[in-house]
Amino acid sequence: MKDILVVAAHPDDEVLGCGGTMARLATEGARLTVLILANGLTSRADFHDTEEQKLLQLHHARASRAGALLGVSEVKVLGFPDQKLDTLPLLEITQEIEREIRRVQPDTVFTQHGADLNMDHAITFRATLTATRPMQGVCVKRVYTYEVPSSTEWSFQKFARGFTPSVFFDISTTLPKKIDAMQVYETETRIYPHPRSPEALEAIAHRWGTVVGVRAAEAFELVREIR
Repeated sequence: MKDILVVAAHPDDEVLGCGGTMARLATEGARLTVLILANGLTSRADFHDTEEQKLLQLHHARASRAGALLGVSEVKVLGFPDQKLDTLPLLEITQEIEREIRRVQPDTVFTQHGADLNMDHAITFRATLTATRPMQGVCVKRVYTYEVPSSTEWSFQKFARGFTPSVFFDISTTLPKKIDAMQVYETETRIYPHPRSPEALEAIAHRWGTVVGVRAAEAFELVREIR
């Protein structure tokens, strides 16, 4: 893996889903780009239009800071409306991802899982798979989906086939970086036992680690790999 694109619906999904893996791959020399589709704030009841630009700039600056902690080369936020991706033509979202793929030329893409409770996540998955369809000459050789605590497991596998990981990245040495990067998102972290608390994120990583015999791991479902 040399050039990697991580596609996320919202700021923080990328850290929750593959923060430890991004940090590991960065230390191994990979070039990582993060593409975030939605702005991540405007759907909230406490969000006020008069403060919109200031709050959005702060939130997106946190995404850049979190990415820098993980060794990401670039974080790009498109700013689609939060929790309203289903109001946009799928083609419009897909074309934005396609543009980024042409620019970055990734051999590997990580994205949301299609069975997540959050509708923006499911649409991101669909758009990413469309954008990476395996036509002749396409640079993308492998596509992975990641889980997002407080969304993937909260669907209780009722909307689509549940998250069934088949690939695991050892993040024993980079788990602390994932926790630190998530703490940058001050408005997104929660206290235990919420799945987005530091303690829960550590427990999830340790649990996946026990599945594959390492101290800590992140789990992914392989959609496709071309060898």
